[in-house]
Amino acid sequence: MKNDAMKNDAIKNEVIAIVGWVALVQGGLGAGGQIFGDKAWGLLQKWWDIPTVGYVVLALAGAALALWSETAKRRAKA
Repeated sequence: MKNDAMKNDAIKNEVIAIVGWVALVQGGLGAGGQIFGDKAWGLLQKWWDIPTVGYVVLALAGAALALWSETAKRRAKA
């Protein structure tokens, strides 16, 4: 039973890490495109018109999720 819970936690941490990294990249691309180019880069700009601050917040939230997940992985291995 405990093994199943550990597996589920590991899978949850992996999914959170993937979501965090994708959000970090998309937020970075969007903000970078609006700051250094004429329009946002990345996939999100094809569906929504997000302001630069929104992309920065998205990148910071993605970084926080990725960092939290990576530290949870390290704690689980220890």
